[in-house]
Amino acid sequence: METDLAAAYDRCRELHRRHGRTYYLATRLLPAWKRRHVHALYGFTRYADEIVDRIEDASPDERAARLDGWSARFLAGLDGAPVDDPLLPAVLHTIAVFDLDRADFAAFLRSMAMDLTVTSYRTYDDLLDYMEGSAAVIGTMMLPILGSSDPVAAREPARQLGLAFQLTNFVRDVAEDLDRGRTYLPDEDLAAFGVTRQDLLAAAAGRRSTPRIRELIAYEVTRAQAHYAAAAPGIPLLAAGSQACMRTAYALYGGILDEVAAQGYDVFARRARVPGRRRLAVAGRALLAPPGTPVALPGPGRREGGLVTAGVPS
Repeated sequence: METDLAAAYDRCRELHRRHGRTYYLATRLLPAWKRRHVHALYGFTRYADEIVDRIEDASPDERAARLDGWSARFLAGLDGAPVDDPLLPAVLHTIAVFDLDRADFAAFLRSMAMDLTVTSYRTYDDLLDYMEGSAAVIGTMMLPILGSSDPVAAREPARQLGLAFQLTNFVRDVAEDLDRGRTYLPDEDLAAFGVTRQDLLAAAAGRRSTPRIRELIAYEVTRAQAHYAAAAPGIPLLAAGSQACMRTAYALYGGILDEVAAQGYDVFARRARVPGRRRLAVAGRALLAPPGTPVALPGPGRREGGLVTAGVPS
């Protein structure tokens, strides 16, 4: 049994290492005993995401059946049933150790199921309904593991950080999501900037944005920045040993927005990435920052080490 549990944690860590490079780097700054629990949550979310997104070898009905079957095994495991799965024992153990809220996991699985049938979102409120399960609850899952001097005050910033990270991914990965038949930029935003789905598809095919698409992306960047700003007060409230990890994750994910801005908000020309040297520098600064130090807000107006709120680009 213990061997199976150790193997499950190793499986989660490998998924995290392979697919979550930015967050994996940040996680290495956590106390060793916390890392495997963060890997377990990442592994859980990543595996569900892979079931939903593996469009090359399964139809929507087949993917829905796989997700339903895996979810059923997980829920049965929560109720104490034996689980024959290479990954779930680690997740179930982490949930038990920290008494994590089962409702967060149910909300996450609901959003994963939405990805099988929903291909666009009419309004930002509609998108927020999806992100409640796909992003906000990840923050509340993580909070008990990270620890906090004031869990009540830290809860909403944790949710906001999940939303900020998710929106950053949506901005960066417009082309990748189009390949899967989805757009996560709300329809009302596209209409406001005079952009159609066909415009996005054409830009992806030509690997170059139009001026209107760049204006749309700039707007979505400022929306993500607002979530980062709402999340910022929560990081100094985390346990001292967890702050370097989350400062690093905050700066590196926010740094993706810097890279988007630096390439003129053209997310089709290349995938925005934070350079390797900057990753290491960010981690080093996070380790040296005294606990309780405010975090720098991300965005085009940010300066390393400062607290500058970026404005709306013209």
